[in-house]
Amino acid sequence: MRLKVLVCFIFLTTISGFAQQLYMEYGATVSSFDYRNSNGNRLNNLLSHSKSYIGMGYRQSVNPSKTMFLSIGASYNNYGAIGSESSVDNYFAWDVSYLGLQAGLGIRLFQSRDLSFFFKGSLASEFIIRGNQTINNDVYNLVGEEEFNNTILFLRGSFGVQYPISNSTAIYANYKLGKSVLISSGKSEEQLKLNAHQFGIGFIINLPNCFCDF
Repeated sequence: MRLKVLVCFIFLTTISGFAQQLYMEYGATVSSFDYRNSNGNRLNNLLSHSKSYIGMGYRQSVNPSKTMFLSIGASYNNYGAIGSESSVDNYFAWDVSYLGLQAGLGIRLFQSRDLSFFFKGSLASEFIIRGNQTINNDVYNLVGEEEFNNTILFLRGSFGVQYPISNSTAIYANYKLGKSVLISSGKSEEQLKLNAHQFGIGFIINLPNCFCDF
C-alpha cells in the first residue's frame, strides 16, 4: 500500500518538470455499484450514495493553437452504495476510498468572451486504500478482499466551463460521467462494476515561467 502511494508521489514529481499548469479540484461523487455473484445473478435494490473526491495534477498544451491539453494527475475518490434484501431481512452498505493515477485529453469546444467550454476524456487506474462493508449490525474490512483489492480502470468523460480570474489563475466547474471498464477479481467469479457521476469545481494555476493564456 505504501509503495503504491510512493509511486504516485514520484510520478507527479517527475512530470512537474514538463508541465505548464497545475490544477486542483474538489467535488461530489454520486456512485452506484453493479454487483453479480458467482452465479451471474445481479444484486437488486442497490441505491446510489453521495461521497466526495479530490484531484490534482499538471496540464500541458499539445498543439500550437492551444485548444488541446494533456493532463496527468492523481485523485482520491470515495464511492458508496446502500441496499437491502427483504427476503432475508438484510441491510447492507459499502463505503470505499480509492487512490488513482489518471491521464486525460481536453479539447476547447468554443469560447464566448472570457468563458471557455471544454470536453475531456480520461482514463484512470485506481486501487483501494480504505473500505468497509456493513451487513445489518456487522462491519467488515474490504481491504484485501478480491472484489475490491485489485486495481480498477475508470473511463470518464466530462464537460466543463472555465473562467480566468487573474493573469495566472482560472476557475472552472465540470460534470463527469465515469464507469469502471475492467476489474480484476482474482479466482472469484463474482463481478463488481462501479458507476459514478461527479460534480466538481477547481482552479488552474500557471507554474513559474509559464505565461499561458486561459
